[in-house]
Amino acid sequence: MHPVKVLASHLRPGRGWQEHLAGEFSQPYMQALAEFLAAEEGAGKVLFPDSKHCFNALNSTPLDQVRVVILGQDPYHGPGQAHGLCFSVRPDVSPPPSLVNMFKEIQSDLGIAPPDHGCLQPWAERGVLLLNSVLTVVQGKAGAHQGKGWETFTDRVIDVVNREREGVVFLLWGSYARKKGQHIDRNRHLVLEGPHPSPLSAYRGFFGCKHFSRANEWLREQGKEPVDWQLPSKAGLIARYN
Repeated sequence: MHPVKVLASHLRPGRGWQEHLAGEFSQPYMQALAEFLAAEEGAGKVLFPDSKHCFNALNSTPLDQVRVVILGQDPYHGPGQAHGLCFSVRPDVSPPPSLVNMFKEIQSDLGIAPPDHGCLQPWAERGVLLLNSVLTVVQGKAGAHQGKGWETFTDRVIDVVNREREGVVFLLWGSYARKKGQHIDRNRHLVLEGPHPSPLSAYRGFFGCKHFSRANEWLREQGKEPVDWQLPSKAGLIARYN
């Protein structure tokens, strides 16, 4: 099977994305990306997440259920961390520093105690699209797959949400996310911008931004259910997702 068909097969049907994104897989940039990924794997490189899970964000959050979009940049490049959702790690992996700071802000903003893990899969299943700009990386090499075509594809994903949904909240943290979300229609959606939750920048305005409560206030104003930002225990998640 041609690499692009293999890649396309990982986008699960019935989630509403295929009708808007299927045409991307016939584009030259996507064919080149698929061949590049196949060559990387053929050369014995370890990719994170594995190709079966590169579309986990789309497969976990159907288009018609998207209420909030959080934009990230690259998957984590350490073993066992990335599973296709930005900022999230598998439940048996310690939360990275940026995610720890997100949990601190949620506790300050909403009074929700930090969980004992860093798996955000339940958020994805509650309508939070956790979308990285680049969907794969090589083990131990941050940014290894930047500029290979993923950015174009994820721009299309953002455009689909922008056009097909109403009243979505976009959380854009850091200059990279703000630039990627610059074409979002502010008349139809709420765009909340702020510093990245990284320890290098969180104290410049991420802490105290109250984006999580502001997102829920907006959703209520739109007649939508607010997001339940509380996460279940690690024990339950390990049994379910690992």
